[in-house]
Amino acid sequence: MDRLFVSVIGNPNTGKSETWNRLFGTTVRTGQNARHLKLYGGECADVFLISGSFEERNKYAGEILDNQNCRIILCSTQYRAPQDTSLAYAVEHGFDIFAQWLNPGWSDLAVMAFDKHGIMPWLLARQATVSIRDGHVTPPTKRVEEIRQFVFGWAKARGLTFPCPPNA
Repeated sequence: MDRLFVSVIGNPNTGKSETWNRLFGTTVRTGQNARHLKLYGGECADVFLISGSFEERNKYAGEILDNQNCRIILCSTQYRAPQDTSLAYAVEHGFDIFAQWLNPGWSDLAVMAFDKHGIMPWLLARQATVSIRDGHVTPPTKRVEEIRQFVFGWAKARGLTFPCPPNA
């Protein structure tokens, strides 16, 4: 079964939660159930959101995701060595990955390191789709639309879209 793991990666305060809030048009938190995400043309897809990263909470992704059967997971991820993040869980469990990396290098300028944890080659070697965005320059609406477009195309191709209910 195809599953998609959409990750917004960044250091603390780079705009990860803001991205999800803008995507849903309201303040959102990690839930216990899937929710409808409005896409395009009156269509929705079911997604499961993890707003606060597992890494920040010192939790293992499997604590929530092992019991989650939603096919599209949206997840904040701290910028760390990839094998120490929820991205490793996604790879181990065969998810397709779309990663949007926010503000690479901003807090790393003191050590002059763009990708000191090697997340880019790690993701690319695992066939992930990766975008790099500067959250200080790129308006959140553009970052959010990039995610919405990717989710729409992925879900539509797999027959996972449906007419949005009136209250969605």
